[in-house]
Amino acid sequence: MRVTPRCALVAAAFTLLAGACSSEPPPPPPPPAATVATPLQRDVVDWDEYIGRFTADEDVQLVARVSGPITQIAFRDGRDVRKGDLLFVIDPRPFRANLAEAEASVASARAALANAQSQAGRGTELLGFDAISREEADNLAATLRSARATLAGAQARRQAAQLDLSFTQVRAPISGRISNRLVDVGDFVTAGQTELTRVVRINPIRFSFDGAESFYLKYIRQDADGERRSSRYAANPVEIQLADEPEFRWRGKMEFLNNGISPDTGTIQAYAMVDNPNGFLVPGMFGRARLLGSGTYKALLVPDEAILTDQTRKLVFVLGKDNKVAPRPVSTGPMVEGLRVIRDGIAPTERIVIDGLARMQPGMVVTPRKGQIKARAKGDAPIARPTTAPAPAQATAR
Repeated sequence: MRVTPRCALVAAAFTLLAGACSSEPPPPPPPPAATVATPLQRDVVDWDEYIGRFTADEDVQLVARVSGPITQIAFRDGRDVRKGDLLFVIDPRPFRANLAEAEASVASARAALANAQSQAGRGTELLGFDAISREEADNLAATLRSARATLAGAQARRQAAQLDLSFTQVRAPISGRISNRLVDVGDFVTAGQTELTRVVRINPIRFSFDGAESFYLKYIRQDADGERRSSRYAANPVEIQLADEPEFRWRGKMEFLNNGISPDTGTIQAYAMVDNPNGFLVPGMFGRARLLGSGTYKALLVPDEAILTDQTRKLVFVLGKDNKVAPRPVSTGPMVEGLRVIRDGIAPTERIVIDGLARMQPGMVVTPRKGQIKARAKGDAPIARPTTAPAPAQATAR
């Protein structure tokens, strides 16, 4: 019997089909791998962030206290001065003349007083011998009292003249940095009106800022619970970063918290004192500050990439029984050592998925691989400002 090529092809196809029907189905793919690890634990303190600026601890406006022409300027603009340094001289000649006249008045009053004392003493003796009348004796005593009052008035005018003469030398009232002179030699200045210059004390220097009412409420509740002392009673630490600096390198302590919240802004004024021995910081300079915002507490840290966002919730996948993963809502905090603080939602012993999240589905069985969460940075990374307050902007590990 002759087999045609067409019949041969059909026979081969049936043979292959029969072989395929007799083989077993392929095994299912293995569960996807996922790296899991327990959270890193640290003792953490929170820091709340503020924007503020530096202001002088003392800012003195120097105004002429006597009138006259400027005869000398004894400082250089913008330099540091010490308390008592001579700054300006106002022509002292008229005031020396006034003082000399006052001295002469005092001398005259003393002579008149000596004469009145002698006359009154003699009158008292004569009155004892009935040599003068009581009226004459009383007149002599009144003259003595008048002479004493005249001397006191003359001495007061002399003291005023001495003060006016001393005011012709304008001296630095505090140690600090002086501004530019606002008058020149030859300018006539008027007592109580003409501003001469300003002196500011910048060591230490203030860092002034405003805090939201919500932060203030958080602080007073912490104080009531014994977690953190209020800055009204305790010099809580403040760290400051300038605009061109990568770190918070300036250290200060809280000094002042205002006695009320502004009804216009809903904020409360405060300032910290910062050492400034080299005068690098100047009034008006802006900075970014962080204020101690909590007591020390135990925190769980996980990588940011292990946290998913589901609309308004933050989630992590937790490994459960039978290697099944389940999403868990968590409450997050600031960054510490390059990791995110988890405030609530997971336990320290639970294993969370830190790698392989792209394939995760609720209830999925995975092949767990043991991982480890390690600190990534010694510095503290800031986070975005929260939409609701209060929430710390930063935290550090203890």
